[in-house]
Amino acid sequence: MTIFLIRGQHIITMNAQREVLTDAAVAIENDRIIAIDNFEKLCVSHPNAVIEGNPRAVITPGMINGHQHLTGDRLIRSMIPDTIDSQEAIFGWAVPTHSRHTERDDYLSAVLALNEALCHGITTTVEAGTVGHPASVLQAQLAMGTRGTLGSWGWDVEDGPFAGTVSEVLDRQREVMHLTADTPLIDGWVTLVGHDLMSDELVTAASQLARDNNTRITFHISPSSGDTASYLARTGKHPVRHLYDLGVLGSHVLLAHAVHLNDDEIDCIVETDTAVAVCPWAYLRLAQGITAAGRHDDMLKRGVRISLGCDAENAGDAVDPIRNAALFAGLIRDRHMDPTLMSAVDALALHTIDAARAIGMADKIGSLEVGKQADLVVFGTDGPEWLTRSTEPILQLIWASSGSAVDDVYVAGKAVVKAKKSTQITGSSFTDIVAEAQERMTFLAGR
Repeated sequence: MTIFLIRGQHIITMNAQREVLTDAAVAIENDRIIAIDNFEKLCVSHPNAVIEGNPRAVITPGMINGHQHLTGDRLIRSMIPDTIDSQEAIFGWAVPTHSRHTERDDYLSAVLALNEALCHGITTTVEAGTVGHPASVLQAQLAMGTRGTLGSWGWDVEDGPFAGTVSEVLDRQREVMHLTADTPLIDGWVTLVGHDLMSDELVTAASQLARDNNTRITFHISPSSGDTASYLARTGKHPVRHLYDLGVLGSHVLLAHAVHLNDDEIDCIVETDTAVAVCPWAYLRLAQGITAAGRHDDMLKRGVRISLGCDAENAGDAVDPIRNAALFAGLIRDRHMDPTLMSAVDALALHTIDAARAIGMADKIGSLEVGKQADLVVFGTDGPEWLTRSTEPILQLIWASSGSAVDDVYVAGKAVVKAKKSTQITGSSFTDIVAEAQERMTFLAGR
């Protein structure tokens, strides 16, 4: 089999020692990393290897996006006004758009969202739980060559798109697990909308369904103060405490957001080893109060598994893990006026190895180590932000650069992005998709 050497000036491994190798390369055979070492040594060991990357590049593990809506917002990207509150943005714009989506719309939306994600270095995308047509999104995931998860829209509210009874919602989750049973890069998860838009019966049964099938569940909770008010009115308890008392929480659960929590709710998360996906740009775009109420730094101190996420194209808008990591680090540092609380290395970990732990994949991805899947990103350094080159590449990557610096991306050893463009859907095929999506934008926006 052909061996590839992906070379760079700096290899950021994100291993336990956080090693950064200089003038090195990653050796790939099939879908695995077989060696990481000095470039010249690897050339001697593998004289017939195909050499890619470049001697000035910065190479990192593939980035992990712990929360991304692949449908809906993408086809009305950056069209929801930024002067309305989050409830109107979601229920006055985003949800009606989802309700008008056809199977083709879901495919177009997912292709474009994943194209941006991959071109910005995201090799694993956790779908956020608002997919009306899972088979269409799976088709897009497979076409783009990404790694990720897939779920189906899950809520049992009386009125809403794709709403159903508890049994109907659970059957849709089972259908997704069946669809993904033979797809090595895509895992079927149980996904609910969350908030206070799921009955106790549904969320309890859905959590158990995930346990029974050795998979995971994700849903939205407390991005703003609205969920707290709803749960207190309905149950007399704060949301996470109520979920804890129902027996929903656990290491198989990834809570999206968890911004407005009290001490008791954080205790519940810590005790159950529940993970959290945090989307800082979304909270700022929607004015949901992370600077006033966010407690994610407290969770990190207590060992909560956290992944950063990019959310949606009208909630943070850009699908860029580097901008995301820098923002989150800045918010934590500034809140306490303490630069020691989160470094650039810490921030990068929340889109790599720590994110992998949060989604239960740290044995396969998240760091560049022998035996792991060959998911990696080649950052070009020809842009002005890389002149001059720092001796601390992680500092320069997080604080000075962005996902736009990505040149090449590999998923399971396969180059899915080369020279900043997808290798999967190319030429007129991609141009036609963009044109079709543009035509759908005006209709779906309904404005």
